[in-house]
Amino acid sequence: MTRDLVLHDWIVAAIALASGCVAALLLRVLMKWLGKHASRTRWSGDDVIVDALRSLAPWAAVIAGAAVAGSALPLTARISGVVNQTLTALLIFIATLTAARVVAGLVRAVAASRTGVAGSATIFVNITRVVVLTMGVLVALETVGVSIAPLVTALGVGGLAVALALQDTLANLFAGVHILASKTVQPGDYIRLSSGEEGYVVDINWRNSVVRNLSNNLVIIPNGRLAKTNMTNYTQPEQKLTILVQVGVGYDSDLEHVERVTLDVVDGVMADVLGADPGHEAAVRFHTFADSRIGFTVILGVGEFSDQYRIKHEFIKRLHRRYRAEGISIPAPTRTVSLHHADGGAPVPTLPHQRDAPPTVLADSGR
Repeated sequence: MTRDLVLHDWIVAAIALASGCVAALLLRVLMKWLGKHASRTRWSGDDVIVDALRSLAPWAAVIAGAAVAGSALPLTARISGVVNQTLTALLIFIATLTAARVVAGLVRAVAASRTGVAGSATIFVNITRVVVLTMGVLVALETVGVSIAPLVTALGVGGLAVALALQDTLANLFAGVHILASKTVQPGDYIRLSSGEEGYVVDINWRNSVVRNLSNNLVIIPNGRLAKTNMTNYTQPEQKLTILVQVGVGYDSDLEHVERVTLDVVDGVMADVLGADPGHEAAVRFHTFADSRIGFTVILGVGEFSDQYRIKHEFIKRLHRRYRAEGISIPAPTRTVSLHHADGGAPVPTLPHQRDAPPTVLADSGR
């Protein structure tokens, strides 16, 4: 010490430290008030920033009070330098944690706002968090006098060894980054792989992609496999799509009448059913003279992939009811059977045989 401690030194240091604690409490109350106002805004980024500052601001006030208290005491230059370096490193460490939380929260908020889902691409969140934390730790070490040049060199050599040992993991990591950077798949998209897996993309993390199918089960797909396989994205380039429903009517039907009735049913479904595309232009296309019917395709518009099942369900019910009311028949397949006697006699004619199974209205989806 440069001189002996006196009561006045302790009082000044105590006042400085107490002032820092009081300022921390006031800042915490202020951050809580700002958090209530931030929650009322539409942008979620301000909630992330205020939540992060709620931890940083009080600690910064306490550290500032401790720094003032230390400067008020008659410490030697060496001890004073150690105290200042320690407090500065502690402040940098807290600021680094806060910055990592803010950056990760903002990345998550941007991903959620663009995809419209609660989940986000955590691969970018994790990468940004690791980068910010690493830079903060290096700055803190440099502040306390630790040379980071040998550490960076050691990390480079060690990173090469780790890269060789974790080839598959790194392949999945870069495959996930490539998928997100190319925007071929985003969280919230409905995809179907050539191997049969399909569902909504919930998340793309550093190793695999999580897909939730319509039965609410999660399918875990490695990013490397997702990048290599053939895939259909039913959300890109737009979420709306068309579905094709195959129908058939009897040869004695008036096709003009059939077309008018069918289009009227389609318009009703598009206007009334949840998930249908009200702006879709109904279309009917006759295409086949089948064995017992004239086949045609009805084109429906849906808002997204999972809505097609509700639209098909309601359309088939309404079409069947309307056809019955209009006297339009949907014939079952028929087959004429002739029986021959074993002694070579004349064949015995029989009535046309109707199959037991009723006709099925088939449906498939397409753009």
